[in-house]
Amino acid sequence: MNLPKTYLKYLLIGLSFILLAPGSSHAGGFPVRPKRLLLSPSFSYFYADRAWDSLRRKKLFDNGGRFQSVGISLYAEYGLSRRFTMVALLPYVKNTYEDNNAKTVSRGFTDLEVGLRYYLANINYIYYFTVQGTYVQPLYSDLSLGYKQQGAEIKFAFAGSGKVLGKNYYFTAENGVRQYFGPDGPIQDRYNATFGLTLDRKFRHQVSASFSGFYSSSNFTRFSPIQAVNKNFAFNQVSLTYGYTFSKRFSVFLSGGHFINGRNTGDGATSNVSLIFKPFR
Repeated sequence: MNLPKTYLKYLLIGLSFILLAPGSSHAGGFPVRPKRLLLSPSFSYFYADRAWDSLRRKKLFDNGGRFQSVGISLYAEYGLSRRFTMVALLPYVKNTYEDNNAKTVSRGFTDLEVGLRYYLANINYIYYFTVQGTYVQPLYSDLSLGYKQQGAEIKFAFAGSGKVLGKNYYFTAENGVRQYFGPDGPIQDRYNATFGLTLDRKFRHQVSASFSGFYSSSNFTRFSPIQAVNKNFAFNQVSLTYGYTFSKRFSVFLSGGHFINGRNTGDGATSNVSLIFKPFR
């Protein structure tokens, strides 16, 4: 892989992180009650100055290269009934790659996601099993922002809560398989597991640890100067999150993470601020 000549492909590093980040705070495995609305705007940042190549070898970007991505996204979920909720995600990103010779910037809305979540079952209203179908619609023409292909995803989740060592805990585990439609549209496995603890009796302070990642596969295996058409890559990341609940209607989550391994992707650090609003209960 020739990193300096194909710098645009680092744009996928940031895009992948932006797509993962929102799921860390609103714990999608737990139900939203009928006629209730949950809104979660998120602000994220990613930085990398090195990458893993196709053989999982890590090296610095040539010519002092560095990549950074700033993202803003809005997640919404509305309870239609006791078993169905409608979900939507709208992300906006600004990606910048710069080395000693050039600087490239791209910005815009990426893929709008709209879906329907169904709560399959619960155990004593403590453990919940859900399935979600999502439609993906690109909102851009610039190929440096994505594949410019429609897609669909099915995602399963398991969530629960309880007590351990005198503390209240919660967990979520999600796995989604997404297919993009079009020439060599990749199929992707997106997964996330989170375990959190509530630190006080008033349920205001909480901390959590997450493990998440991507695995993307396609018949299109060669690299392109346009990053968004690179369709074979993988990475895993770990992150820590602190959350504070101001009231039943407003919470804030601060998180930081790092990629721990990968293929055709960057070795970078992430940070995220997510807010949760429940405007009416």
